[in-house]
Amino acid sequence: MRTTLSLLAFLLAAPAFAHGPTPIKVDETIVIAADPKAVWAVAGKFDGLAAWHPDVQSVKATGGDAAGAEREVTLKKGGVLKEGLDEYDAAAHKLAWRMSDPNLDAMPASSYSLSFSVEPAANGGSQVKWYGRLYRGDTSNEPPDNLNDDAARTAMATFLHSGLEGLKKKIEGK
Repeated sequence: MRTTLSLLAFLLAAPAFAHGPTPIKVDETIVIAADPKAVWAVAGKFDGLAAWHPDVQSVKATGGDAAGAEREVTLKKGGVLKEGLDEYDAAAHKLAWRMSDPNLDAMPASSYSLSFSVEPAANGGSQVKWYGRLYRGDTSNEPPDNLNDDAARTAMATFLHSGLEGLKKKIEGK
């Protein structure tokens, strides 16, 4: 009887131990052989992503580069990412934005925020950093493989890496 009561108490308390997903962090960096001002001139516009990101078909944006601006990023593989600009600092060569509306077919994340910065590299040129914090597409305790932490991390890391490689190619011409 005592064992049964202990088991019952454990089972009733088990949901208290369950918790939602933890944030996933993705950090990509690249060095580009160009002055930070030259890199920022190409990459520093909220509506300019399609000019250098090889996975982006087009961008429709409203609000310019002011906090609160919005954009729809249409991907070449299909799908649209809706994002809102949170911070734009041209002098510091930094911008930050967040997902406005999830599209799990385009990116298996339920939400994300990204920051992008350009600064002088230690040995000349520019160091470009693209950092993301996101949550998997399915925030339940047992998500399917296509919407779990690994899927979200891989998709975002691939997107950021591909973008930085595209930016480097655009600027260096290689």
